[in-house]
Amino acid sequence: MDILTEKETSTANAATVAKTNIRVEAIELKEERLETNLNITGSLIPNEIVNLRPEVAGLVEKISFQEGEFVKKGTPLLYLNDDELKAQFDRLVYTKKLYESQESRQKQLLTKEAISQEEYDIVLNQYNTNLADLRLIEAQLNKMTIRAPFDGELGFRQISEGSVIGTTDLIATIVNVNPIKIEFSIPERYSNDIKAGSVIYFRSNVGISEAEGKVYAIEPNIDAATRTLKIRAKSANNEKKFLPGMFVRVRLVLKEVEDAILVPSESVIPELEGYKVFISNDGIVESRKVVIGQRTDTRVQLLDGVKPGELVLTTGVLQARDGMPVEVNLTN
Repeated sequence: MDILTEKETSTANAATVAKTNIRVEAIELKEERLETNLNITGSLIPNEIVNLRPEVAGLVEKISFQEGEFVKKGTPLLYLNDDELKAQFDRLVYTKKLYESQESRQKQLLTKEAISQEEYDIVLNQYNTNLADLRLIEAQLNKMTIRAPFDGELGFRQISEGSVIGTTDLIATIVNVNPIKIEFSIPERYSNDIKAGSVIYFRSNVGISEAEGKVYAIEPNIDAATRTLKIRAKSANNEKKFLPGMFVRVRLVLKEVEDAILVPSESVIPELEGYKVFISNDGIVESRKVVIGQRTDTRVQLLDGVKPGELVLTTGVLQARDGMPVEVNLTN
């Protein structure tokens, strides 16, 4: 039987202690989906909003809406007194019948050459003028009824029945919030990374879940003062959780990589010539020079130097050296 010297025994014990004491954690590399996100702030604006005002001055005869009511496009909201216009309309209707019969008789006489063309043209002109006057009165009568220009909710009423209002007087505000619009700006360096149809995610201070929207319009020029590009997106708002004027946090997905290799930030060690990581190869440490790509809050994308299936150290990287034996504990 071989007998170890004291020096050999000490060396063997030190090696044993070294092997059992160096414990590290590592992750197994795998391909993952990586999103490059841009986080900015924005504001919500209504899909449509109009301050309702009359086209003509008049006496408010009837108000047919309730404050806060949802109305459909074309719903009558307010009636102005139109007695004078109706009287003029009736008079023109009676006159129309007279001119219509005169024009018919003169046309027959012209056919028989009983009258001249000039005489017929005078009667025809009177008839056509009457028709034009009728259309004018009809247009004026239509202005005496204020209707909803689109589907939406009405705000507070600013006038009362019996008041005389002018073209500058506010009746109420009508707002459409479904869909809701999101307005935000991005730095000019990202202007080529977004287009109409791009998906955004946003949330307000009153909710924790994100909603999805789509970009539908992009300002055609960069703001010279802020060097930003203004963008608008739309999102369904069936439950009316979002209201115009709300402050929102917007997350814009600029780029997606389906087969990215990601490691925790603490695994990547900067060097003068670049970056490196330590891998465990059958329990033996090996350093690898790597090329990094995109960064997230906690992880770094590796573009070159490693491959899926290898084990990258996440702890003990400051003590690790090439050829050092380690005991690896795999983590997720």
